Amino acid sequence: MGAMMGSGEYLYEVAEGWGKLPDGWSYREAAAVGVDRKDQVYVFTRGAHPVIVFDSEGNFLRSWGEGLFKRAHGITMGPDDTIYLTDDGDHTVRKCTLGGKVLLTLGISGKPAPFQSGEPFNRCTHVAFSPKGEIYVSDGYGNSRVHKYTPDGKLMFSWGEPGTDSGQFNIVHNICTDKNGYVYVADRENHRIQVFDPSGRFETQWHNMHRPCALYMHTGPIPLCYLGELGPGLPVNKDIPNLGPRLSILDMAGKVLARLGDIRGGEALGQFIAPHGLALDSKGNIYVGEVSWTIMGQRLDPPRELRTLQKLVKRA
Repeated sequence: MGAMMGSGEYLYEVAEGWGKLPDGWSYREAAAVGVDRKDQVYVFTRGAHPVIVFDSEGNFLRSWGEGLFKRAHGITMGPDDTIYLTDDGDHTVRKCTLGGKVLLTLGISGKPAPFQSGEPFNRCTHVAFSPKGEIYVSDGYGNSRVHKYTPDGKLMFSWGEPGTDSGQFNIVHNICTDKNGYVYVADRENHRIQVFDPSGRFETQWHNMHRPCALYMHTGPIPLCYLGELGPGLPVNKDIPNLGPRLSILDMAGKVLARLGDIRGGEALGQFIAPHGLALDSKGNIYVGEVSWTIMGQRLDPPRELRTLQKLVKRA
């Protein structure tokens, strides 16, 4: 048996070495992960092969997107077997078929909106959908904004501004929705998730977290929110334990049901470096993409690539 994470109803085994690449290939780092209706896994990487597809056992199937994307950030599986890929380096969101054909582009490739102007996009980060198929885009690193679009890509309205009050943001890093249409925003550097109604009206906020980075909403019979948290980001607190990196599982009131990971980050099985993207398959297994090069790899002497993709197999 491999390394275990969690306990009780939330017990997982790490599938060591899951996701075998062709010889000579590299993830560089896996910014995001998505799972389709066949449990095929799509990994959005910052390497030479942006979208790498595996079966549920980790066997390589195909890749696509070479030469198209500048900096992978987010994956959201869309309606009708489509996939939405958020490229914060290109300031665009691309809707694609599962084979890689671009069907729709939001934003102007290579042309960011002015910094903190509130206009789409300046380093957009992720996508979510309303029950009606409307598109929410979190935006992002160079804006403090959420934009809502019609299903065919027409901007409806936006909300948010820089700050720490309700409805304000300090790095809008991720976004998801529940089956009732409420919108959950990872307000990363304010250490909270803010919850809004479909019109962008603030409802509540959850605070029991550290630098929320990845979000995934499981909308089954018992809805749960899966959260990837980054560890300390400053020299003054980098060695403080129990701040992440980790995964947390929360109920729909924001109560923590489980924490997965060690009290410190690292490369060992059972630890995380930087959980940046999350997805679940039909069996409840968790796929985790980590931006390990950005957080740790480039700072090592000499720099090197680290583990950047994990599968956690549900055991309870």
